[in-house]
Amino acid sequence: MMTDVREPETPARAAHGGWAPVLLTAAMSVSMLQLFLIGALGPRLVTEAGFSRTALGLTTTAGFGVAALLSLTAGRWVDRLGARRCLVALLVLAAAALALIGSATATAVLLAAVALGGLPQALANPATNKIIIAAVEPARRGAVTGWKQSGVQLGAFAAGLPLAALAGWTGWRAAVWTAAGCALLVAVCAWWLLPPDPVRLPARSPSGQPAVRVGRLSMFSLLLGSGIASVNTYLALFGSQRLELDPVVAAWLVAVLGVTGIAGRVGWSRRAGRLDRPAVLLAPLMAGACAAALLLGVSGRVGPLVWVAAAGVGAFAAAGNAVSMVTVVRGADARTAGRASALVSAGFFGGFALGPPAFSVVVDAAGYTSAWLVVAAEFALAALIVVRRR
Repeated sequence: MMTDVREPETPARAAHGGWAPVLLTAAMSVSMLQLFLIGALGPRLVTEAGFSRTALGLTTTAGFGVAALLSLTAGRWVDRLGARRCLVALLVLAAAALALIGSATATAVLLAAVALGGLPQALANPATNKIIIAAVEPARRGAVTGWKQSGVQLGAFAAGLPLAALAGWTGWRAAVWTAAGCALLVAVCAWWLLPPDPVRLPARSPSGQPAVRVGRLSMFSLLLGSGIASVNTYLALFGSQRLELDPVVAAWLVAVLGVTGIAGRVGWSRRAGRLDRPAVLLAPLMAGACAAALLLGVSGRVGPLVWVAAAGVGAFAAAGNAVSMVTVVRGADARTAGRASALVSAGFFGGFALGPPAFSVVVDAAGYTSAWLVVAAEFALAALIVVRRR
């Protein structure tokens, strides 16, 4: 006699579906907040704390290198330990990483703190995707996935506007510590609101999820992550150094990317949720992202275009990650959704680890214009990977 190993869905949806988008959006925002804070506060970290431009690139490598490696096993942890335990744990770890970043006085300490933040990044998508499958009815999963993925861009907005403004008033360390406190608050809410993890038997490998599909999404995510991470890490510094914007105004570029990223992720994911094959949207989104990256290159000579370019990266590139997660949620078995999500996330985080250091090398060798052309090429290659569907 077979025993159903799926998590019970109806009670969770009935009791918890209403607040799921808010909590999951906040959790995703916290999990990636350190990336955007370092990017938005980059000018202050260089001029006030004495960190080098290369060190900023290495922070992204440290955090997302750890996240990419841990993503290879993080999905299994979530499937075995439960989404609630892992979500609360990642929020506490994110708070600890942010607190350490705010205390860092040497590059080695900063890199170690950011590396610690790689663990919550690895757990975020597997845990939140499993909660969506358990707590949200199928008709709403695309929209809710879009909202929770928009949490990443909400983090960009928070880093680029209120936290950057707070840094101008109280110092960058106080701003980062404030972010750590917010992460702990979200952890308490998650522990209070989420239902206990059900007791489950070991999951079996799903039959309807071909490895080539997850592999293709992983390669797509590798290139996408490389391009997005380069923009996130260096956009404010580009505005400050090349366009001679005030550091606070340069941080607004990250906020613009965050606002349009929220709209793009929610809107495109809602559209993807209505399609039989959500992945068909990925190539057009990458075409838009490529155009935005080319505009960044042109903005070195026509400064105002940088605002249009930042908005375009948010609306198209950031939305690509959300649509890829909708594809996973739509196609993954509930028992092993954590593993499928983690494999796609591993590619994305690998791109985040590789992109900024390569961008820095190109900037030092040939300038920002050439570096933005490299980002455009990464988005174009990502489009080629997904343009031919099975």
